[in-house]
Amino acid sequence: MAEKIFVTRQTISNWENGKNYPDINSLVLLSNLFGVSLDILVKGDLEEMKEEIKTEDIKRFNRDGMIFTVLLIATAVLVVPLFLFLNFIGIVIWLVLFGVTMHYAICVEKQKKAHDIQTYREIIAFTEGKKLDQIEKRYEVVKRPYQNVLAVICSGLIALVITIGMYFLFRLIQYVKLLLV
Repeated sequence: MAEKIFVTRQTISNWENGKNYPDINSLVLLSNLFGVSLDILVKGDLEEMKEEIKTEDIKRFNRDGMIFTVLLIATAVLVVPLFLFLNFIGIVIWLVLFGVTMHYAICVEKQKKAHDIQTYREIIAFTEGKKLDQIEKRYEVVKRPYQNVLAVICSGLIALVITIGMYFLFRLIQYVKLLLV
């Protein structure tokens, strides 16, 4: 085959191993040699590459989402203990944790925007590698503004309850320590 398309055996081996791809002249000769149109020869690879990219995007979205979730919980839970036990150093540690959390929040939002997913249903479909049909997609787009407002309000309330609860818990612990001393 290498002789018929005027390349070396090493070049063919590199194509087979994915180290590089044939140039346009080699693609034309390959399509003639195998009796396949150039369109089919190239698009077959494109479909495989698109699927690989989609799989990588889903993995990255899931990973960044999980990291963001853990950091967000840690940010909410650790604010009071860090402040009460480490004072200024605790605040600095919490601010660094908050900064890293916001970095991952921005990464997740960029990925959501790039793939046009905003609602919970769209995100679940994306992480499972599925697509919503046109009617479902339109319905989800209409829900986006309301769902965003509701998510912000719920997140704020949860953070407020956790912070207040942690504050009173640690004040109670300090009070008990004073009584025991």
